[in-house]
Amino acid sequence: MKLGLIAGNGRFPFLLLDAARAAGREVVVAAIKEETDAAMNERAARDSGVTVHWLSLGELSRLIETFQHAGVTEAVMAGQVKHKQIFSSIRPDWRLAKLLLNLRTRSTDMLIGAVAKVLEDEGIHLVSSTTYLEPLLAKQGVLTERAPSERERGDIAYGRTVARAIAGFDIGQTVVIAGGACVAIEAMEGTDAAIARAGALMRSLAADGDASTLDRSLTVVKVAKPKQDMRFDVPVVGVATMEAMRAAGATCLAIDAKRTLLFDPASVIAAANAAQIAIASDEGD
Repeated sequence: MKLGLIAGNGRFPFLLLDAARAAGREVVVAAIKEETDAAMNERAARDSGVTVHWLSLGELSRLIETFQHAGVTEAVMAGQVKHKQIFSSIRPDWRLAKLLLNLRTRSTDMLIGAVAKVLEDEGIHLVSSTTYLEPLLAKQGVLTERAPSERERGDIAYGRTVARAIAGFDIGQTVVIAGGACVAIEAMEGTDAAIARAGALMRSLAADGDASTLDRSLTVVKVAKPKQDMRFDVPVVGVATMEAMRAAGATCLAIDAKRTLLFDPASVIAAANAAQIAIASDEGD
């Protein structure tokens, strides 16, 4: 049975594709023109068990037709689709336009959940994004050479409270904390951009030259949603996140064990160790 892969941006679609092929599945890739890396064509050219169809983000009907014609009854979403795309110039087809008009809000859960229901109604069952990637889910405990300091542990505890609150409203899943104060909250811009914004704010405060009793080093807290649907929007951490943290002056990362994907865990941990960043993974509430 063929597996449908709805591919967004980043490495996630490629990792899932390789894992699915290793498990013997033929894969039909629905690559999103506005998001998917063009290297997907090269990947398919090397493997007769992979076919790629390029679709615009607004072409929901064409997505369904592509999968149905290929005999796909099971599909998976992998890779980010930027939430801000809903405000872009992309024109939705009639099916997607109808879906958008019927939404109470245009949060990630509402949008993708509605798309998942349409797919299900058309005989295409959406499975967990972590299917075939279970080994990449973060294990519980301190993952780096350095454990969080006492101050960082305090910021983690506070950050988890704030992050779970905003995640419950489907605003974002990441907050950046310094000295018990919330410096940045992720919204449509994404995790790395929120970290960069926090770093810029701290640098501007330092440039002012004002004395401060607060430690300005940053702790990043990234959580799963209280009722995380593992079919989409699963928390992801990669080397790029470590680079964003290093550039921002962040010294600690807290994530949810078993509900956060680490892309290339060895490289992530090596990058964190090189930057003296502590990574703590906890099962949470």
